Amino acid sequence: MVAYEQPYQALDVGTLAQRLGDVEEVASRVGDNPGQWQIREVGDGNLNLVFIVSGSAGSVVVKQALPYVRMVGESWPLPLYRAHFEYYALVRQAQRAPGIAPEVFYFDKPQALIVMEYLYPHTILRRKLINGERVTQLGETIGEFCARMAFRGSELSLNSPEKKADVGLFSGNVAIPAITESLVFTDPYYGAEMNRHTPELSPVVDELRRNTRLKAKVQRLLMKFTANTETMLHGDLHSGSIMATASDVRVIDPEFSQYGPMAFDLGMVVANFLMAYFSQPAHRQADELDAYQAWILDVIEACFTHFDAEFRHLWQTERTGILFPRALFEAQGNSADDACDALLEEIRLDALAYCGIEMHRRVLSLAHNADFEEIEDTALRAKLEARNVLMGQALIMEPEAYRELTALADLARAYNQQEVL
Repeated sequence: MVAYEQPYQALDVGTLAQRLGDVEEVASRVGDNPGQWQIREVGDGNLNLVFIVSGSAGSVVVKQALPYVRMVGESWPLPLYRAHFEYYALVRQAQRAPGIAPEVFYFDKPQALIVMEYLYPHTILRRKLINGERVTQLGETIGEFCARMAFRGSELSLNSPEKKADVGLFSGNVAIPAITESLVFTDPYYGAEMNRHTPELSPVVDELRRNTRLKAKVQRLLMKFTANTETMLHGDLHSGSIMATASDVRVIDPEFSQYGPMAFDLGMVVANFLMAYFSQPAHRQADELDAYQAWILDVIEACFTHFDAEFRHLWQTERTGILFPRALFEAQGNSADDACDALLEEIRLDALAYCGIEMHRRVLSLAHNADFEEIEDTALRAKLEARNVLMGQALIMEPEAYRELTALADLARAYNQQEVL
């Protein structure tokens, strides 16, 4: 159900039950006595309020947008309409990659809030990676999710009017993509006001920011990001927007959703796996380190290989849009496999380059990863971050050198042994 009533007010644990107590979609899942609901505010992200609401019938999550960036404050305003686009993104994820995004029960547009499935006993993947926990089928699930969203949100699958209408809809989400355009693609490469980095990392940062060829390549990738509407993106797919148990993987928080390059989400999530990899010497005992880092590299390989395999499967079974029509290939007795291979090669190279950019922004821009941030020894943190930054640079400058997954893993292992600082 979608609600269109009452002016906006930021909710808290004292007002939420009053606001949602009469909503059937909520009461039927939590309990019909709001006075007995247990409400906790658990949001630890950068933007929103997040509540877990529990009662006699069960639990739900309530997510409400704030009219500003939570981690900065009211000095950085953000429009509430971003919740509107997150709702639409969740609906499309449920259609295009079923079973991965949380189910939506209720959307209140004026309140900019979404009531959705409470994922339990799932926890944030980033915390699992810091703690050294393994997740079965992690790379396989994420690779297939990215492939399904990439293919089914494009004109390889959608009819052209539907795709163009969806691009038009999501083009209204202007404020959130603007954050990506600055914090991801631009701010890391100069002394932007809100940037911060580990002080001991400065020699590496200074050299990186003097590299004009690198910055030109990043800006070309930004051009692709802003001009390319190939498919609907999650837009912020990282280890903090994935929840998991030991055997189940779910994807949350698509409020950065927009139409963009097929390679973007894949590159972003692989970057976060690589940052987890490079941070491990600070989190693991020596007798655990090698095996756990090897597992992370296996996750990355599975992510890429299952993306390719699922994309090829959909190419054969769901290619019904205007792109690469069967009339040009199979109907004339020809295979379209070479065309698919060439497209996947392009996606792989762009994903590696986007991966490198994400590896930079998470240590040089505003929003950092706990993988590195929780390392109290700043000299050690800088040493591990430097390996991450230099590998990111290599991926941006020469992605074609690492298109083979063995070469990508070898590069990670080489930088993991390198003494930079």
